Amino acid sequence: MKPDIEIYDTTLRDGSQGEGLNFSALDKLRIAERLDAFGVHYIEGGWPGSNPKDLEFFKQAARRKWRRARITAFTMTRRKGVAVESDALMRQVLEAETPVVTIVGKTSMLHVVEVLRVKPEENLAMIGDTIRYLKDHRKAVIYDAEHAFDGYREDPAYAVATWQAAEKAGAMCVALCDTNGGCLPGEIAATVEAARRRLAVPLGIHTHNDCGLGVANGLAGIEAGATQIQGTINGYGERTGNCNLTTIIPLLAFKLKRRGVPASSLPKLKDLSEFVDEIANVRHDARQPWVGRSAFAHKGGMHVHAIGRTTRSYEHIPPEAVGNSRRVLVSDMSGRTNILLKAAEMGFHLAPDAPETRAITAEVKRRESLGYEYEAAEASLALLIRGILDHNPELRFTVDGYHVSIRSNGTSSVCEATVKVRVKNRTAHTVAEGEGPVNALDSALRTGLSGFFPKLKGIGLTDYKVRILDGVAGTAARTRVLITSSDGRREWGTVGVSENIITASLQALVDSIEYVLIRK
Repeated sequence: MKPDIEIYDTTLRDGSQGEGLNFSALDKLRIAERLDAFGVHYIEGGWPGSNPKDLEFFKQAARRKWRRARITAFTMTRRKGVAVESDALMRQVLEAETPVVTIVGKTSMLHVVEVLRVKPEENLAMIGDTIRYLKDHRKAVIYDAEHAFDGYREDPAYAVATWQAAEKAGAMCVALCDTNGGCLPGEIAATVEAARRRLAVPLGIHTHNDCGLGVANGLAGIEAGATQIQGTINGYGERTGNCNLTTIIPLLAFKLKRRGVPASSLPKLKDLSEFVDEIANVRHDARQPWVGRSAFAHKGGMHVHAIGRTTRSYEHIPPEAVGNSRRVLVSDMSGRTNILLKAAEMGFHLAPDAPETRAITAEVKRRESLGYEYEAAEASLALLIRGILDHNPELRFTVDGYHVSIRSNGTSSVCEATVKVRVKNRTAHTVAEGEGPVNALDSALRTGLSGFFPKLKGIGLTDYKVRILDGVAGTAARTRVLITSSDGRREWGTVGVSENIITASLQALVDSIEYVLIRK
């Protein structure tokens, strides 16, 4: 039986070096607790001494009991010309009080000579001295061989000597790092196999995604004999990122049949991915493999027809296995099967050959030709279906008129909207100010209707997107507005299209509110 694969998470250190990412100490603790519950083996918390946040994280982490994971501090080998016991880096990493320390050292002769500017023998001594010192202080040590593949390509004998120095000094794992992210899977596999023949210590693999091969190279390393994979949640990291653990973990489990995290954690993978994105204040990537919203979304009529008969026809695993869900999209590419499945998902029951089914399909295609889009506006689609099934039912309210104006004194401006709404034989005429015309219109509309429908007080607009559909018309071009609304528990999308951006926005706002009022 093949050995289990250790999952080494470096989201809090290598991942946080990605552009636009910034974790507080509390953020790091929350992510670490979630990773621990998920079942990763190592959580690299940061570099002690590099910044106050990392110091605070390790201080707080030392006070907690961790169920599965071993908290790991990161540092480099001792400095050149400095005795290891006198190096401030060693003092700082010991003060972190972690059971495991990962140190990074040089493999590439280019870096030894041109960057460190030390003799090759001194670099070997720096590696050995540092590991022995940490071992003497009862630390388990992982050695990250920086530029391992570049170094092996340049000078195989010296590269192997650096890895053997780490092994001889007592490293429990030597992780080979494709630091520049420039290798292909074949080279990764060949180098790991070469290291496997020369070392008895377990090997790890640490890859970057500069060529879009972070995951592929990680898999190549595993299949060549590495038993530890280092990466980050959602692929965060410097430049274009690191090996994406939310991709590699299910690949190990479902494709290679190798145990990484506990099987019971796999259905929580999508939640973990979204949680880390939320803490990082990064919008979740809908197109992420396995965990993205679009990973199991079906749009083409032929595809949808097939999965209606057997889901395995166009899905490589059940989406529920990683906590995701199947979605059927409706667009001008849709056939009746898309409409039937989407309507059933919403609670409408249609017969395949019913006139209403044909009418809904035709209306969707007609509206999409005008610029409407229902993939992200399912609430508007539900209203369209209801309108045809119920033969144009009376709306719960009607907008009889509206006015939007902008007042400016040259240095600042105020947007004001007036809306007149009618509910049966009663009317309300309200005015509101906002940060912009749509915000003012939204406020006036909801204020006017809240007196009739108190449940609207808990509804709010959470996202607003505008797209120009036919740029050749310039400022008179048709505009599509997509709005996302929320009641604090769930979200829904609506769409409006018009040559007038305010009119398009009002359409989407009206659909958003109407959907809340008729939803069962």
